[in-house]
Amino acid sequence: MKTSTPVIISSLIIFLLFAIYGQSQEVTSKSDDQNLVVLVKYKTLPSKNTEAISGLTKLIEVVKQEPNFVSITMLTDKNDPSVIMLYEEWSNETYYHGDHMKTPHLQDFMISSRAYMAGPPEISGWKTEKKFTSE
Repeated sequence: MKTSTPVIISSLIIFLLFAIYGQSQEVTSKSDDQNLVVLVKYKTLPSKNTEAISGLTKLIEVVKQEPNFVSITMLTDKNDPSVIMLYEEWSNETYYHGDHMKTPHLQDFMISSRAYMAGPPEISGWKTEKKFTSE
């Protein structure tokens, strides 16, 4: 039985499309677990912002040693120093939501921070869509 050239070419194109689609799905699912940005917004008790910054700084010094940590930037509201925002970057979302949340230093902070935080923080997770720089 003889197969025509157009049928072979069509079959190859379909095969390649499936192969490429399957590969891009695999890359996408792998990258879905990457580049997590977390915004953590704290509100301190009145006149406790200095204690809160000190407590967060001590916590972050330990967190920096964790796997999948990329960076944390601590911000304070210029009009209300009792509002503190952490801009966190992590290389693995599963790690952040799992092992990071179970670390003893974070668990201890959740308890000790009751002395200077007005309540639990607002936490939201973000994915980097595009990054623009001056370079």
